[in-house]
Amino acid sequence: MVVKQLGRVDYLPTWQAMQDFTASRTPDTPDELWLLEHPPTYTVGLNGKPEHLPLASDIPIVNIDRGGQITYHGPGQIVVYVLVDLKRLGIGVRQLVASMEEAIIRLLARHGVTAQRRDKAPGVYVGAAKIASLGLRIRNGRSYHGLSLNVDMDLTPFQQINPCGYKGLAVTQTRDQGVTTPVDTLGEQLLAELTVLL
Repeated sequence: MVVKQLGRVDYLPTWQAMQDFTASRTPDTPDELWLLEHPPTYTVGLNGKPEHLPLASDIPIVNIDRGGQITYHGPGQIVVYVLVDLKRLGIGVRQLVASMEEAIIRLLARHGVTAQRRDKAPGVYVGAAKIASLGLRIRNGRSYHGLSLNVDMDLTPFQQINPCGYKGLAVTQTRDQGVTTPVDTLGEQLLAELTVLL
């Protein structure tokens, strides 16, 4: 597994890089995890519906090729793009999603936060509030896109949308759960959890 820490990068060129990597990889290409942050950006998945989008916003809205509805990315949020060959790993999409969720749940548990997954609503939740989102695209048995974990960010843009297509869905972050660990450290810890599970 190759791990790349990219810092804060714009959404569109990063999305293009994921597509290019997936299209050009061979059966021998090592899997990769990309750790990064994005500037403020709304992304709308293939199932996105107009009623879930903001009525007016200065934040760019990008229609992309992952599953799911709309979500928000911004500074203070960990993003990990999971570029793996499912055929080579011998797993299906559901197992990949479960492993990603489990990595986040284990990370939060290390910091005293009890979190759980939900049936038919991918992501990780603390009580009724969503703390992490997942979205993937599978092409020729290989994944791209990945997960985002809210750490220490301005959550206001989530209030302008129906996060993941759920009206009134509460959103939280690790800071609001009493975790004071910096975003960079949590990102490295999350990578460690993912590399164990994938």
